[in-house]
Amino acid sequence: MSKQQKLLVILVDGLGDVAIPDFQQQTPLQYARTPWLDKLAATGRSGLLDSVEPGLACGSDTAHMSILGYNPQRYYRGRGAFETMGAGLDMMPGDIAFKCNFAFMDPTSGIVVKRKADRHFETIGPVLCKALDNVKLPSFPNHTVAVKYAIEHRCGVRVRGPRLTDAITGTDPIKDGLPLVTCTPTDHTQEAELTSKLTNELHSVFSRILDSHTINQERIQQGKTPANCVLLRGCGSCIDIPSIYELHGLRSFLIAPTCIIAGIGMTAGMDILSVPGATGDYHTDFSAKANATVRTLQLPSYDFGFLHIKAVDETGHDRNPQLKVEYIEKVDKMVGDILQQLKDVEANNEMEFTVVVTSDHSTPVVRGDHSCEPVPFCINRVRQCMQADVSGCGLTSQGFNEIDCALGSLGRFCGNQVMPLAKAYLNGTLS
Repeated sequence: MSKQQKLLVILVDGLGDVAIPDFQQQTPLQYARTPWLDKLAATGRSGLLDSVEPGLACGSDTAHMSILGYNPQRYYRGRGAFETMGAGLDMMPGDIAFKCNFAFMDPTSGIVVKRKADRHFETIGPVLCKALDNVKLPSFPNHTVAVKYAIEHRCGVRVRGPRLTDAITGTDPIKDGLPLVTCTPTDHTQEAELTSKLTNELHSVFSRILDSHTINQERIQQGKTPANCVLLRGCGSCIDIPSIYELHGLRSFLIAPTCIIAGIGMTAGMDILSVPGATGDYHTDFSAKANATVRTLQLPSYDFGFLHIKAVDETGHDRNPQLKVEYIEKVDKMVGDILQQLKDVEANNEMEFTVVVTSDHSTPVVRGDHSCEPVPFCINRVRQCMQADVSGCGLTSQGFNEIDCALGSLGRFCGNQVMPLAKAYLNGTLS
């Protein structure tokens, strides 16, 4: 009897980087000690991945869509719907939604001083969201507004009502120290004109509520930055796409505490797993995520697991190279834990596991934002990796990093090739 073939994709958000002078001109991934990732790459196949296309500094949303097999140019309608669904708000055709930041805006000048009012928002974020939820828009009595806290400084906002469209700009100036953007249509329809007016009124209503909220009054008295503004970003509508099963014939689950990635998974018909302790930030429980992944992947109801790791991306945005190394090494330990557990499962069950490790984009610590460099990619069978003797895994010739993977047998390829490549590995036509 043939063994059941199972696929696990481990995607480390923002993993790629560039050379750091303090690291002897190595990238954080080269500099970090990653014996398990190195062994996985050295005994399998590796290459470099442009998650959407070469030269594009993409967002996590379009990158994940591309990697899962959905052409962003065909399907993408903004990230707001993904964030909102992942936060726990349902979406229906005709709804629009925004991925939002709580921010600090100078009320006199209209300058957005800080796009992220405070990264530590876990306590006050849900309270402020509750104050904004179900607000009434005087000029738009037939529309309803729902607000749900997401993570850190972010929330999802859904607007429901007649004649809405996502063909509008947002209000986010993208950088600190710039004026708030007035929402405008991006096409010439009456729906876009109406929606842009509604969005500007929504911003004003939110700001009035936040200005007078006791939390912000107390923050001002304490010398802290008030969260007196909600930046309405990435307006998106509910999209209709084939499910992962329809597209690839794989029964899938997703572990991703980050709301936007969870929303993509929901849209693609993946089962979303909630793992206690998996927070999507620096405090996330890597061990809990590893255990949940292995426990779920061996169930007969699944062929494909997708594990998203966010914390490494945060270190890049925070411009902290030492912390990026630290979290890369934590990820490596987690990967080793997963490989050892899957080896034991294979020994006692009629199953074989293939593991992919890659990223969605580079987030260089010297820039603090996404950039266009390709990211390392490797694929391997657990059995093949774990049976190999690689001298204690202290590799120098073929490790898992941006430079060594460039020399790998897979070359350089785009995200739309990931799932075909992985399925070829599963069925034995590529090994």
